[in-house]
Amino acid sequence: MSSRPAESAPPRTVSPAPTDTIGVLLSDAARLLRRRFDARARGIGVSRAQWQVLIALSRSEGINQAMLAERLEVETITVARMVDRLQDAGLVERRPDPADRRAWRLFLTDRAHPLLADLQAVAAEVRAEMLAGLDGGEQAMLQAMLLRVRANLSAREE
Repeated sequence: MSSRPAESAPPRTVSPAPTDTIGVLLSDAARLLRRRFDARARGIGVSRAQWQVLIALSRSEGINQAMLAERLEVETITVARMVDRLQDAGLVERRPDPADRRAWRLFLTDRAHPLLADLQAVAAEVRAEMLAGLDGGEQAMLQAMLLRVRANLSAREE
């Protein structure tokens, strides 16, 4: 038995299968990314639905439930139930909408901010795993290409 340290394996090069279209690869990568993040987020006590609502609210505090539902691509009643649970946990608060007596505006509580910091740390770990083996230039190129793809698809929706 040798006492030499184990050599790290060279980066794996994978040839795409004929069915590995760009759309399939993007979908698979997004699914695997969500799955990896979910597993880590569960470790800090947050479900997928909860972290999605918290992150969406951190980007747009003060939006109403209907707009949040639209952004998350779920039914308004589904968002209402998720917000109920987050409110019970002391992470989200509803405030009356001054422009519409029937609507509520949603805000994060002070208690939610440390949890969001934990979620950002999880995201950084998962992002590092996702980008392992890509140098800085490759990462920048990938980001630029994905920005272009998103812009192309966003323009088509409007």
